[in-house]
Amino acid sequence: MNTFRDGITRILRGLAGISFLAMVILTCWQVLTRYVLQNPSTWSEELVGYLFAWMSLMGASLVTCERGHMNIPIVVERFHEGGQKVLLCLGELIAFLFSAVILVFGGVQITSLAMGQMTSSLGVPIGIFYVVLPLCGILNMIYTVLNIIAIIQGKSEEKEEAV
Repeated sequence: MNTFRDGITRILRGLAGISFLAMVILTCWQVLTRYVLQNPSTWSEELVGYLFAWMSLMGASLVTCERGHMNIPIVVERFHEGGQKVLLCLGELIAFLFSAVILVFGGVQITSLAMGQMTSSLGVPIGIFYVVLPLCGILNMIYTVLNIIAIIQGKSEEKEEAV
């Protein structure tokens, strides 16, 4: 199970890193074209905005993997071990439901609606950039299930170690 989680996490971190690197390069390109060449690059500015959204959602999935999402530990700590496990599982279940309804279901809806619209500078369907919503929703759902399994097995005291 940990090998599966580690593999997904490694890929996700790589994609987030590549996205960040691309954003840095494209932003430098924007500065060069705007101030040195006096001919601003509009496509790179638009792409940086979409890459930022992708990187943010991939980062949110990584936070879900590490069980680093918001919680109120002072409330959980007041319960005995069994109660703590129930509350931690409840938190993961809420994250699972949010991911299923908002990110996957809503993401599929908005992606299919946006496939008919084209970006202004890049000339590609906007829906391509919205595909990250259901993808990260599915990743979040996988991670929350793995987190629930870890909590039940007694690994709830510490966040999952990052790869």
